Amino acid sequence: MHTQDARTLVLCTLVDGPLHGYAINTAIEKLSGAKLGPGSLYGALGRLEAKGLVEPVEGTGRARPVRITPQGRAVLEREARSMARVTEQVFESVPPDETHYLDRVAASEAGRAYKPVLLQALEIRPGDTVLDLGCGPGTDLADLAREATAQGAPGEVIGIDISEEMAARARERTAALPAVDIRVADLHRLPCPDASADRARTDRVLQHVADPAGALAEIRRVLRPGGRLVMGEPDWDSLTVDHPDREISRAFTRYIADQGIRNGTLGRELPRLAVGAGFTVPVALPMVSVLRDVRAADELLGLKRNTERAVAAGFLTEEAGRAWLDHLATGPFLASVTLYIVVAEVPPEDIPAVTG
Repeated sequence: MHTQDARTLVLCTLVDGPLHGYAINTAIEKLSGAKLGPGSLYGALGRLEAKGLVEPVEGTGRARPVRITPQGRAVLEREARSMARVTEQVFESVPPDETHYLDRVAASEAGRAYKPVLLQALEIRPGDTVLDLGCGPGTDLADLAREATAQGAPGEVIGIDISEEMAARARERTAALPAVDIRVADLHRLPCPDASADRARTDRVLQHVADPAGALAEIRRVLRPGGRLVMGEPDWDSLTVDHPDREISRAFTRYIADQGIRNGTLGRELPRLAVGAGFTVPVALPMVSVLRDVRAADELLGLKRNTERAVAAGFLTEEAGRAWLDHLATGPFLASVTLYIVVAEVPPEDIPAVTG
């Protein structure tokens, strides 16, 4: 642990009154999730006392308690204001609007890695009818239309979204693409006849629906025999964020997977659910995104606002949440999460045997 971190932690524990070494370390563990080593603790205490930031008080027995001085409180307040400015500069406090967020994901390194794989796995043929389920503002509709109408084929792409606002933006973006049709509907009740589509895709959509199994059954209904569904869904239980206290990191992940996202572990569940809906599942491909820049990670993960939600939901204490963000804002950063691309196919119709 950095010397500055140890000094700040010691000062924080003394705000409410004098403590001796063992009690200071116990309080530090509650605050940050990890104790200081004896050398770090007593080295920090010695430096703080030499600078007049703490002072000894009379104790009992062998205990040597110390208390924070007025000068120490002033230093701690300055550091708190400085850290608040750092976290405000690093983390977003207000979530971006949905269109901005979806475009941001598509433009991110992670988006540029998995979206071409998702498109390739669809194996769109010229002339196919393709469903983009949860199309949002139409981020991927042009790519789908290019494949379906290749060589002048009369293919069709139907973008479906539950949001009137998203559908309106998708219509604006695809106004010059006559092969694209935008519809407002719920994935559980698709506005398509039975066996009317050749290909369908979902991109981080099923993690939010009320009934993923029901949505898969509905998609199965509208796909033709031999049709193909390709899904890209994260498994938020796989989210790892490096932090000295693994329990704080695990608590953040538990909040995201168990409460922050409606179907937080859907990525791993897709093959089982798809088979249950009548598909065969020839491919389940994990794609791991590794994030090394805290600002880029915050744009995708909403680190600050989701930490605040985790605190409000009781997954983290307020002190642990503050220490977690302070570390993420200032220390080396690494996070990763796994997204699964799952291919599900409708079995072809049985062809009667030819008899002589």
